[in-house]
Amino acid sequence: MSFNSLPPSKLINVGQNGVGRYVCQLMRITFRFCKHNSSSRGTRDFIENYLVDFARKHPSIVVYVKPRRHRGASIKADYLNGNSHTTNLKGMDMDEICKWVELARTRSGVDVVKKTKPFQTHVPSIQGVWHPFLFKDPAVNLRTFPDPHYGRFTVNQVTATERVLQLAERMKQLELQDGNSDIGSVKSERSES
Repeated sequence: MSFNSLPPSKLINVGQNGVGRYVCQLMRITFRFCKHNSSSRGTRDFIENYLVDFARKHPSIVVYVKPRRHRGASIKADYLNGNSHTTNLKGMDMDEICKWVELARTRSGVDVVKKTKPFQTHVPSIQGVWHPFLFKDPAVNLRTFPDPHYGRFTVNQVTATERVLQLAERMKQLELQDGNSDIGSVKSERSES
């Protein structure tokens, strides 16, 4: 199936499946095969060897087996969202059928679609997509690089060490002022009494 035949659509998935607990989206799987046709041999082998184990391992999936005369083998998978997908198993061996059944079991049932955009969001923005040059000065577009103006590394006037030393000095001054005011208030109290 080519992407030209697929309608463009948004990519969706089953919401919040797996948050809390996982719910298998495959509701029913139907095996159709011919009892005598050689192209259904792999399907017959799968049914004889693995189908009972598959049904025991996944009790939430209903399994139907429909023998049909002179028809090719196929599986039809019905999902909780109402979609169904049919896979032709004509001429496949048992291992390939195991892979197709596992694919049908793990799918969400959502149709395969052609992605319209490389990004997806539930709330589209009218501002456009963010990129690294979104809030840059447009004059940068006219520069030829390397440019000494834009390549220059600007250093703050005060380094972090100097800033910490200034803060420590200011705290000492505040402590001295608080200490002097406390001493002055004690002297004034003594002189009054």
